[in-house]
Parts: sequence; C-alpha cells; structure tokens
Amino acid sequence: MSSDAGADSGAHLPHPLSGQLFASPVPPGMGWPEDPGGALSPVAHSSADVQAMAARLETVAEIEASVSVCRACPRLVAWRELVAVTKRRSYAGEPYWGRPIAGWGSEAPRVLIVGLAPAAHGGNRTGRIFTGDRSGDWLFASLHRVGLATQPTSVHAGDGQQLVEARMVAAVRCAPPDNKPNPEERDACAPWLDAELAKVLPSARAVVCLGSFAWGVVWRALARQGLAVPRPRPGFGHHVKVQLHTIATAGADDVHTTAPASLTVLGCYHPSQQNTFTGKLTEPMLDAVLADAAAC
Repeated sequence: MSSDAGADSGAHLPHPLSGQLFASPVPPGMGWPEDPGGALSPVAHSSADVQAMAARLETVAEIEASVSVCRACPRLVAWRELVAVTKRRSYAGEPYWGRPIAGWGSEAPRVLIVGLAPAAHGGNRTGRIFTGDRSGDWLFASLHRVGLATQPTSVHAGDGQQLVEARMVAAVRCAPPDNKPNPEERDACAPWLDAELAKVLPSARAVVCLGSFAWGVVWRALARQGLAVPRPRPGFGHHVKVQLHTIATAGADDVHTTAPASLTVLGCYHPSQQNTFTGKLTEPMLDAVLADAAAC
C-alpha cells in the first residue's frame, strides 16, 4: 500500500448518500460531502510542521482544512489508510474517508465536546467525528434530546445533521490502532487543538470530556489557553463538574488570552459499547451531563 495521500486503492466506489465515486482514502478536494480540505491545503509531515502551521492559521476553516490532510504521525497515517483499504465487510461496497477528522459544528459554540479519536470504521469511514458507529448513535441521540443537535442520528457527512451552538473535536484526529494513540501522537496533535480552542473557546460556557483520555488532554490544553487549572488536577468521573476562571497572562508569549471569563468542565463516561452494553453508561446518565452543559 502506498503511503501517499489519496493513493488509488482499487476500484472507485459510490458515496452512500451522493453516489459520487471516490477512491479510498479520499483525496482532498474531490467533492466528498463536508470535506474541509482541498488539493492546495498545506500538509504537515511532522510534529514540528504541526506546531508551526497551527500557530499561523487564522481561521477555523483554515485549521479544519490543514487538520484534514495532516500526515505528521507515520503509525497513524499507515493505520487509517490500511483500514480504508481493507475495510469492514459490512462496508466493503463504499469508499472510506481514511484521513484525519477535523472539528465539526459551530465556530462560536456554547458547548464543546471533546472525544478521544475517530473510530476506525466510524469517523474514519464517514469523514465526520462520532458518525457512523454505535458510540455516535448514542451521542447524537442524546444531543438531539437535549437540544444540541437537529437530528437524532448522524450516519454520514452530508446527511443534513447540524449541531446547535455546539462543536465536537477529537484529542487525536486520526483513528489509532486499538483506539490507543501513544503519548507522542497525542502531543503531536495538541497544537491543532490549541489553535482550534483559541478560535472557539471565547464563546464556550462548557466543555464535555468523553472519557479519561479526553479529560487529561483538555486540562493541559485549557492551561495553555490561560485558564486557572486546579492543582492537583481533578480526578475523572462521570458528571464530575469543575468551574474555571481566566487568569491574567500579560507578557506570557506562549499562552493564549482568548479564554472566556468562566468555563464549566464536565466529565462523562465515553459512550463506547463497553460502557453502554454493560450499563456503566445509560441514556439518562448521558442526557444529564449534556443537558447540564447546555444549560451553562
């Protein structure tokens, strides 16, 4: 398998909604629904590239475009593209996105939802975060019940789903093997999150962390945004809620100053099949966290 973005993996297959033919992985700018990237979108090939590029991008759209073509982590690039070629048998007749998943939703959200990483046969297939797998089914149904999504399902990019004053991002933007990015991959992706938070955090009133991995990433990222993060860091738990306030950052060149005056951070068990099938996370439990965030 070629490691070049957009390498032809065989027959072009029809998109499940539009019917347009695509290779797997999907080259940027070919017409995939909601594709933020284009043929000329700048590509990061290393963690140093990510850091430099993320620091100079000026808009959310530019961040989304560059995230969607990032190739900074060789292990993740190889894995996401391998999955896009081999596929799951039930999706063998459709193309796979096979690229990083950009943040999605409002550019001025009141609620920011942070997950771990795209699912290999969910977002990595559909091109939208938390879309096309069981975790997404649970999450979008709950978002709709509490008024943060216009539809109860999210099956594929281009299906008409919209978030209401909310935005979703992943701590790591590529599907990792076994759903486990390593620390180097987490850190390489952090500048993308930092750049995105600098643009969208001023309007936010709540951040929902889906799982302990996202919880840890969010605390580090919020500290870099100029918020007074508790020491020691609060332990993760379901519906743990922490109120933060902005600190003065005058003269601190490495810290953003765009944080809101106050922000509520909420922990939530991840809507993984392991949690939902065992009853560790129930629909009322998930609704309670998201409704609390919506009310902030």
